[in-house]
Amino acid sequence: MNAAPLTSAAGIAWDLGDLYSGEDDPAIASDQQQALGLARAFAKAYRGRVAELGAGELAAALAALERIWSLSLRPLSYAQLRFAADTGTARHGALLQAAQQRHSEVREEALFFDLEWQALPEARTAELLAEPALEHYRHFLEGLRLRTPHILSEPEERILEVKSNTGRQAFSRLFDEVVGAIRCHLPDGDGDVDDGREASLQEALAMLHAPERSARRGAADAITASMLSQQRVLTFILNTLVQEHADEDRLRRMPHAMHGRNLDNEIAQESVDALLAACEAKMGMVARYYELKRRLLGLERLYDYDRYAPVATDGPDCAFGEARDVVLEAYRDFAPEMAEIAGRFFERRWIDAELRPGKTGGAFCAATLPEVHPYVLLNYTDTPRDVMTLAHELGHGVHQYLSRPRGLFQFQTPLTTAETASTFGEMLVFRSLMARQTDPRARLTLLCGKLEDSFATIFRQAVMTRFEQGLHAARRERGELDATAIGELWMEANRAMFGDSVELTAGYASWWSYIPHFIHTPFYVYAYCFGELLVLALLRRYDEEGAAFVPKYLELLAAGNSDSPVALLGRMGLDIANPGFWQTGLEVLEEMVAQAEALGRELEGG
Repeated sequence: MNAAPLTSAAGIAWDLGDLYSGEDDPAIASDQQQALGLARAFAKAYRGRVAELGAGELAAALAALERIWSLSLRPLSYAQLRFAADTGTARHGALLQAAQQRHSEVREEALFFDLEWQALPEARTAELLAEPALEHYRHFLEGLRLRTPHILSEPEERILEVKSNTGRQAFSRLFDEVVGAIRCHLPDGDGDVDDGREASLQEALAMLHAPERSARRGAADAITASMLSQQRVLTFILNTLVQEHADEDRLRRMPHAMHGRNLDNEIAQESVDALLAACEAKMGMVARYYELKRRLLGLERLYDYDRYAPVATDGPDCAFGEARDVVLEAYRDFAPEMAEIAGRFFERRWIDAELRPGKTGGAFCAATLPEVHPYVLLNYTDTPRDVMTLAHELGHGVHQYLSRPRGLFQFQTPLTTAETASTFGEMLVFRSLMARQTDPRARLTLLCGKLEDSFATIFRQAVMTRFEQGLHAARRERGELDATAIGELWMEANRAMFGDSVELTAGYASWWSYIPHFIHTPFYVYAYCFGELLVLALLRRYDEEGAAFVPKYLELLAAGNSDSPVALLGRMGLDIANPGFWQTGLEVLEEMVAQAEALGRELEGG
């Protein structure tokens, strides 16, 4: 296996010592054993008694449960991070599997508590939730009640928990290992495949931003070839997990495939439909933008591999240290507290940014536990776009860090509002960079990059949601789908975004197969549309209120999941339940497209 290319992030690897000293740390087994012992004692003390507990007793039980979960989740968090950093090492997979199994054993012992709470009469739960003693856990308990119509008996729930380790979680791990091992044969700088080199999927995807069209086309061909080489197993994994989703929906009496995700996100399907419809009504701006880009690039036709081509070829690489300084400065200008927290990620080695064979692709921020801190994973390739990715993941990190006082059960937000701080952080950095630029071409280059990221976050995620809807419906109606059928659903959904502005090549039909959200978190992706448009509305509010906005924004982040998204954002004067709310963010985006068109005309006229 070829070594990863040297970038400025070489050596930037996280230190997981705040979780455990290493894979052989005896504290891992000790914490797992203690968690299981406490869970059994908890069951002995409270099984069959939840209905008779007063508010104070219930709060004490929840505090004990938090302690149990923390002990069990700590080894699981560590194993997940070790595996993400190197999916190709067998012992990391074994460590993860063992941690998942130990955590399931703990969950089995404590399942009764949720079920007994969910079975209480509505009047009794309302009475308890009004008690001050339960205020710290109120919204967590409210969230459990949302799933009351869909719970099964305790024996059935225990079976599902046990079988998930060799079912859903096993196939998710297999996907990560297969995709993590993929090697793409990239062309050289002149587009010559024979003289090229092997690279990871992440490096190949980064090549789609290359200024040379031959390099972009070669990278796209290499990605397609690598996807096709694994098509059989990736198609089987997706089919299996989509069917598993359907089976669980049937058992839990879910009305449709998105209902479970909507419950987690505390959003009604009508609101999701309004969000997607608002995005689709404005997809014409995507074609407007790509027509401008086609002219700027001097091309007769744009293909899918041209979407991220830079409009200027003289942009410098951005070393990791420079990216750190840019992000921290932008955060500091907005709120010094945000920069101080983000700075700890660099100082204390909470970031893993270097490229390595077998490393999980993309980027994420793992919250771990309130008593520890988040960790950030990147695949940093020295491009300006990576600066935005760093800003994005550090936004998650700041959000999760600020919300830690809410405790284990309420510090992580639903997916819909989880993207708030990350996308806001990106916009802070973008605005900071734009303010430094006086050259129209440099400003246009930055603006185009941000528009393309926003299109990917809003319109592409809306498209992917429609793809998932079609995929799950087709699987339930027609049975197992072959790769061609899945590819047709993928292409149909994507054409709606681009219209005639971008021609999708035949190879693009296989590009659904590397996207992890479809595997790990079905129907995650509409949360990106939600988050980006929400942030654009928040930015509009910031522009109107100035410094007075900052403490309210930080208070929103610190609130974590202590109330519903509607309630938390309502405190800031935002009504996300109003179908017209999304227009504010779309109007901001349309203004950015118009700005790009004006800059383009200025340059074309010059």
